[in-house]
Amino acid sequence: MPLTVHQLENELFNLDLNTRALLAEKLILSIDAPTESENLQLWVDEAERRLADLRAGKAHEYPAEEVFQSVRTTLR
Repeated sequence: MPLTVHQLENELFNLDLNTRALLAEKLILSIDAPTESENLQLWVDEAERRLADLRAGKAHEYPAEEVFQSVRTTLR
């Protein structure tokens, strides 16, 4: 039989501080992190926005070698 929330709380509060902190971090991340399908949709939306910006002339394409050369020059 699964533990009740109250029983689980009691078990968790008996853990040492570091273990509770790690568990708390994992729980928070599980709430904040998008699901795989949500993450995919976010990337699709971003790609569509960027394509629309390119087509509207709001953004410009640059050859990769040009970008890399600019970075190399900046880092020297």
